[in-house]
Amino acid sequence: MATNIVMNPETFGESSAVPPQSSHNQFTILAKKCKGKALIELVKQVLESPGVHVFGELLSMPNIKELENTQDKKYLNTLNLFAYGTYKDYTKNPSNFLELSPVMKKKLQHLTIVAMAIKSKCIPYLQLLSELEMTNVRALEDLIIEAIYADIIHGKLDQKNKQLEIDFALGRDIRPDDIQHISETLQEWCKSCETVLGCIEVQINKANTDKANRLAHQKNIEMEIIHVRKNLRTMQDQDDIMQTDSREQMQAGPSSGIDPRKRSLKSKQGRPSVLGALKQSTTSTTSKSEKLPF
Repeated sequence: MATNIVMNPETFGESSAVPPQSSHNQFTILAKKCKGKALIELVKQVLESPGVHVFGELLSMPNIKELENTQDKKYLNTLNLFAYGTYKDYTKNPSNFLELSPVMKKKLQHLTIVAMAIKSKCIPYLQLLSELEMTNVRALEDLIIEAIYADIIHGKLDQKNKQLEIDFALGRDIRPDDIQHISETLQEWCKSCETVLGCIEVQINKANTDKANRLAHQKNIEMEIIHVRKNLRTMQDQDDIMQTDSREQMQAGPSSGIDPRKRSLKSKQGRPSVLGALKQSTTSTTSKSEKLPF
């Protein structure tokens, strides 16, 4: 039954006795002082060292560049191959490079997996077998597991779907010719970010304006409600006063010469009703609210 194998080098011990960064720094310091056969031997050690996977700093040194016009040019070509190339680049023109030892071959295959992982987070076994020029799936899985133990990649072997799922891959050297393309890509990304930020600012301003309009509208409605309540309270007070006057007149009797019922009726007809005032105030509030922006 097919199972998924998850590999994380942190669960195992260190891949080598010398930390990778320390090993790289040692080679860099030594390369500044080496020339001739000592420099050639140093290049071979760098190519075989399991803790060194970036070579740009070495390639930038003048004494390394001088190998271009010597009989040891293959050492420089092989160093460039490990920095930027893949195993398939080697098999296409093996005569341009050093003959790879088993350690060098495995290291170049690991770097090839890294190059593929940078481009895709899910790599089919068939593609890996083709790029690494391997025929045995078991041998391929062993090679991937060794790369994970070496902390070159982190990922999962999906044996059911026959693919490698990448979680992390070590960075490789960048060709000098690719720097301009990377710069242009970053500039385009910055422009896209600025455009998105501009759109966000427009939406924020619009939201703030709508919020201010809603708050102003709410405040106007609250003021109208307070005004209506004051009017209702005033009318209620007037009703109480008139009812008191009516009771006093009823108690006074016909001596005043005016029929109390007619006088009460006349006073009621002469003032607006509470219900009518409420309707009028409500109509006024509605008409004002229609003029307010939403």
